[in-house]
Amino acid sequence: MQFPVNLNLDGRPCLVVGAGRIALRKTEQLLECAAAVTVLAPLVHEGFRNLPVSLIEREYRTGDAAGFRLVITATANLAVDQQIYDEAEALGIWVNSADDPDRCAFTLPAVVRRGSLMLTASTGGASPALSSWLRRRLEQDFGDEWATVVNDLALERARIHADGLSTEGLDWEPLIARVLADRIGAAEVAAK
Repeated sequence: MQFPVNLNLDGRPCLVVGAGRIALRKTEQLLECAAAVTVLAPLVHEGFRNLPVSLIEREYRTGDAAGFRLVITATANLAVDQQIYDEAEALGIWVNSADDPDRCAFTLPAVVRRGSLMLTASTGGASPALSSWLRRRLEQDFGDEWATVVNDLALERARIHADGLSTEGLDWEPLIARVLADRIGAAEVAAK
């Protein structure tokens, strides 16, 4: 059983080993979270050339994972992925090996972002295809207007705190219902 968590990677050093199409997608996801990304691979997909990453164009060497908070491998080379996994585990670094759940200290859910709202679907690595299918459903059901819903509720929370009150134990249901009706529409909310 996995423990769900959202990591704050802002400015934190992350390593991606491999520089093909899958590594590019993983790197772009890390950059969306403002991670400080280093990409290590002997051959680099052209898509990396315009990204704000540090590129190291060579094979992985023992010790390369040291100093990183998170490592993602996308090498398609089981021996290399195993070496990186073993090293990262020994150093206490979270590691994910693309499409290889046996060499993952964590798995990556399929994600839909709407401003500060983040919806995820995960099968714990058992069926990435199902996670992707669920993500597409979530994308259809939750449009860009949901970013405004989150912003409105964040402003209301800040107003309550500014009044010196706590939001702990507050019944948010009526406020959420009002904001949803204003931003999404009562009929659409009822259909969800």
